[in-house]
Amino acid sequence: MNRKDVAELAGSVGVGAWTAFGVLSMVVIGRGGAPLFSDEDLLSWSVAHRPEMAVAVARGVSATGTGVVPYGIVVLAALLTARTVRRRLLAALLAAACLAAGQALRYGVMTRIARPRPLRADWAGHASGWSFPSGHTTTAAITAGLVILAIRLRAPHGRTALCLAVGCWGALVGVTRVYLGVHWFTDVAGGWLFAIGWLGVCLCAAARWLPSRLLANAPDTAGPPREEHASRGPVS
Repeated sequence: MNRKDVAELAGSVGVGAWTAFGVLSMVVIGRGGAPLFSDEDLLSWSVAHRPEMAVAVARGVSATGTGVVPYGIVVLAALLTARTVRRRLLAALLAAACLAAGQALRYGVMTRIARPRPLRADWAGHASGWSFPSGHTTTAAITAGLVILAIRLRAPHGRTALCLAVGCWGALVGVTRVYLGVHWFTDVAGGWLFAIGWLGVCLCAAARWLPSRLLANAPDTAGPPREEHASRGPVS
C-alpha cells in the first residue's frame, strides 16, 4: 500500500472507532453513568470467580498497562524500526508523544464524563479517578498498536505470531480491569474504541504529512540513484 492508501484506511478506521466511542459515551452520559448492557453480570461473575492465584496474575498483567512500562515498550519498539540513529531517536520521540497525547486526551474525556466506578467493596486491585473510558485499557491498547506497527515495519519473520501476542496482551490488560472489579466492561470497551480511534488519527497524520526521508523505510539518499554506464572503448 502507498502512503495515500495507508492514510485513507487509517483515517477511516479512526473515524469509525471514534464515532462508535461517541455513541457509547452519549449512552453512558444519558444513563447518568449507571451500568449498561451486561456490565453488572460480568462484574458479578468476576467477583464470584477469584481464586488467589488468578487475582495475583490479573494484578500483574494490569500493572503493565500503566506507569513507565508502556513508555519503555513503545520506545524500545520504535528504536528497532529505523536503520540510523537519527531516525531511531525520531521514531522513539514520535511514539512516546503519540502515547502521551492519547493519555492526556483520554484523561480530559474521562473528567468530562465523570462516570462512577463499581462499588469499592468489589475491588481486588488499585484504581483512582473516574471510570470511563478505562485508563489502563486505553494505554495498553495504544501501546499494543504502536508495537504492532513497529513489528509490521521491521520484523522479517514471524510477524503474524508476534502481532497476535502483542494484541492479546493489549486486550488482556483491559479484561483484567473488569476481573479486578475496578471498571465496568463498557469502560473497557470505550478504552478500546478510543485507542483505535487515536491510533487511526496518528497513523493517518504520519502517512500524510511526515516527510518521506524521515520514515523508517525511506532510503537514506536524497536524490534518485545514478545510473552506471559501462565505459566505452575508443571508436575506430
